[in-house]
Amino acid sequence: MGTVKEERDLYRDTWVRFLGYANEVGESFRALVPVSLVWASYGIATAYVTADAIDKGKKASTSHGDEPGKTGRVTVAVVDTFIWQSLASVAIPGFTINRICAASLYLLARMTRWPVPVRKWTTTAVGLSAIPVIIKPIDRSVDFLLDSTLRKIYNVGGKKRN
Repeated sequence: MGTVKEERDLYRDTWVRFLGYANEVGESFRALVPVSLVWASYGIATAYVTADAIDKGKKASTSHGDEPGKTGRVTVAVVDTFIWQSLASVAIPGFTINRICAASLYLLARMTRWPVPVRKWTTTAVGLSAIPVIIKPIDRSVDFLLDSTLRKIYNVGGKKRN
């Protein structure tokens, strides 16, 4: 009963995956830290996205050897990964956490008499606690979006992430 052991993906199956969430953490802390730290968190997340796309390109290159069309397949692997990760790990979750935190801070200011530091820390806690809730729906939505658009163009429909 020999089973083939699947290779662990450094960017999806290890702690490195959490670097993709850096901007959501940065957005959660926006009320408490200088905006330059929030932007730095986007830099970390973008570096993660880029490294994952390059890694998928290298893997596609290795798996296709010297087959005809190799360059196209490698390009598709890099572009698909970069677009998927950019949307699912950076843009959509960053915007979502930003709006959740902004709404939280606004509502706490309007509905409570809590001191400003308490409202800011509460907003941060709300943002951090929203991260695990938003991840799967965003991932699935981006899968649907790409399956319905770009993946039809380059013929890799049904390709799933995570």
